[in-house]
Amino acid sequence: MSVAENIPKYAVIAVLVGGFGVWLWPHVGPGDTGSRTKAALKVPDLSPQAAIGKEAFDAVCAECHGANAAGTDKGPPLVHDIYNPGHHPDEAFFVAAKLGVRQHHWPYGNMPPQQVSQDQVAAIVQYVRELQLENGITTKPHTM
Repeated sequence: MSVAENIPKYAVIAVLVGGFGVWLWPHVGPGDTGSRTKAALKVPDLSPQAAIGKEAFDAVCAECHGANAAGTDKGPPLVHDIYNPGHHPDEAFFVAAKLGVRQHHWPYGNMPPQQVSQDQVAAIVQYVRELQLENGITTKPHTM
């Protein structure tokens, strides 16, 4: 058989391989990136503590984590199920602020330690948790 006679076979194989690649990409391709992590969020009426946390968040965290913790091309959204309290308890935010975080869930690189007080972190956590709850993110068992 000549190459010309095999073209239909090659075309079918190419379509099958391409289709498999398209199907496989969401499963093995890069995780969420900045443009895909931004989401329209519902913002609740904040408690007094969360309102203080929003001010601190906007001053220290929003440059990377975005307005209302929706994420940017510099950092992930904190209003995301991966940060639910069952996977990232409140203490994880305190450790992250104090010591920084090595890249592990997202492709943004390491997060450096932040210059915030324990009281500011507590208020930021309250703010993030209220945003999460308003957007349907609740405590789930850690399964990763």
